[in-house]
Amino acid sequence: MVEFPEMIDIPLAKAIDAGMEWLLTHLDGFFDAIGFVILQVVNAFEAVFLFLPWFILIPLVGLAGWKLVGKWKSGIVFMLLLILIGSFGYWELAMRTLALVIASVFFSLLMGIPLGIQMARSDRTQSILQPILDAMQTMPSFVYLIPALMFFGMGKVPAMFATIIYAVPPVIRLTNVGIRTVDREAVEASQAFGATPRQVLFDVQLPLAKPSIMVGVNQTTMMALAMVVMGSMIGAKGLGMEVLIAISRIEVGQGFEAGLSIVILAIIIDRITHSFSEKK
Repeated sequence: MVEFPEMIDIPLAKAIDAGMEWLLTHLDGFFDAIGFVILQVVNAFEAVFLFLPWFILIPLVGLAGWKLVGKWKSGIVFMLLLILIGSFGYWELAMRTLALVIASVFFSLLMGIPLGIQMARSDRTQSILQPILDAMQTMPSFVYLIPALMFFGMGKVPAMFATIIYAVPPVIRLTNVGIRTVDREAVEASQAFGATPRQVLFDVQLPLAKPSIMVGVNQTTMMALAMVVMGSMIGAKGLGMEVLIAISRIEVGQGFEAGLSIVILAIIIDRITHSFSEKK
């Protein structure tokens, strides 16, 4: 009596598997095209970061820390932290990881900000997307690796695809919240002066919602970094791969160095992106 009745059986797993097989059979060319675009973008970012010598990139990051964060001490700390990554021998892997993160954030913003704007403009769209975003944020991150692996095989593309899905919800939510919390009097005043809906959006709502949107960008970036590390499980080269190798070999020192390098990247990215939400 205490066991759940076997007659109540919802074959959700079978339905999902059948749907995946249909997609792989009928939309193979579509996924190939998406994979090609994603690969070209991430390769472009990777080429830029690997082309820039360390003695140029480190001062640039230090300058960004000084000008954006607003403290010259932050710039010096950022430079010392990057030098520390280089001293571990992980400079190239860190740049590959950074390229994956930036490319993932690029696609996430490309999708997320328009969806957030649409959510803010339509209560119906919000009611539809809200439970979907809840599911995307609460789903275990490893689950995203399974369909990505089926659609795109091993390598950078499936890692990017899974990262985009995992990282996009915060920017959608906070773009929606930022626009909805814009003072109605400011919107009504612009409309009274004859502003078109497009002008209201770009000249009033988005500028006033910028702090909230930039917090979304910050959260998306941090989630992308976390997921890119997990993407190393399906062939994405970077610092995450070094962590996996250290785990498989039980090499504590190597794992600590690679993990610390990831933490350093996270700190620098977090401070720089968070500074945009504080700028008025």
